[in-house]
Amino acid sequence: MKKIILPILLLAATLTSAQKMSCCTGPSNDMRPMADDPQFVATHAAPLPFNYMDQAGKMMSFSTPDGKTGFAYVVMAPTSTENFLIITHEWWGLNDYIKQRADELRKTLGNINVIAVDMYDGKVATSPDSAGKYMKAASNDRIINILKGAITFAGKDAKIFSLGWCFGGGYALQTAIAAGNQAAGCVMYYGMPETDMDKLKSLNCNVLGLFANMDKWISPAVVKTFQDNMEKAGKQLTVKSYNADHAFANPSNPHYDKAASEDANKAAIAFIKAKL
Repeated sequence: MKKIILPILLLAATLTSAQKMSCCTGPSNDMRPMADDPQFVATHAAPLPFNYMDQAGKMMSFSTPDGKTGFAYVVMAPTSTENFLIITHEWWGLNDYIKQRADELRKTLGNINVIAVDMYDGKVATSPDSAGKYMKAASNDRIINILKGAITFAGKDAKIFSLGWCFGGGYALQTAIAAGNQAAGCVMYYGMPETDMDKLKSLNCNVLGLFANMDKWISPAVVKTFQDNMEKAGKQLTVKSYNADHAFANPSNPHYDKAASEDANKAAIAFIKAKL
């Protein structure tokens, strides 16, 4: 079977200043209003149809703190381990591309269990319009409850890593914050950073941020503010910025940068492996 590489969310719309700052996770920087911007929606090409047949993991359910049930694609390590990687998808939802990427990360990282959470409660988008609707309908409170449920599912002794892209990049950081003392490392691909200093001060792990210098949305200025805030919070942030555009790791869009994508992937793998 021909291997298909996970597409990462493409965001290259011209946005207002308010829109640029009102993005990704939490009440103060929420991505959901972007779903109402026709230009924003128009920049996202639908993912190619893909049925991933060689799944190494399986869908599993777990309880969430809000009294509901969460779902995730879970790939367990061959031998017992307390290392867990929680993956947060972009606006398409938990599709087969994400499941394939979860399998690849489990295999590459080795001694780790991977949990690819479903932040949309079973909905998967196949068009930009449906993706925008699902993203807008997915409340921040519900997603945080899903992430907390996944952390509890991993267990009280679990060592929690997190990784996500764009919409999921912001939630990778939220996962690390929610994990408390169990947090072991966070990788965020061009996701909007947290701006609440109290939340940043509560972070208990190092963060690797992979950003793009030509990103008109999560711009170098936004990244610089994140660096400053993390320094003020007394937290360690490693930033790798590439001379590329947003979604440079997505081989299916015009902004794909093969060299930057491969280097970013190597950096992410090395960052997590060093802490296993």
